[in-house]
Amino acid sequence: MDIKTKRLALLVVSCSAVGVILGGSASLADSNQCWAAKEVTNDCLTTEPVVKTMQGMSTGLIAGFTAAIVAAWQIKHDE
Repeated sequence: MDIKTKRLALLVVSCSAVGVILGGSASLADSNQCWAAKEVTNDCLTTEPVVKTMQGMSTGLIAGFTAAIVAAWQIKHDE
């Protein structure tokens, strides 16, 4: 593996990890706010918090991966 490939892999892994953490945290906070509301909606009662958190984590993973690929493409395009 050359240095550029290692840097790209590190960029993709780090951005994806940050996306998973932020997506999961935001989704978990949203679930907590949903349960703390004065009027609990049907969505709060039917959606499991773990499932909602996993959905947020997967969305964060996709967003982080996409951001890393676009950033790498932009850097390559500028060179």
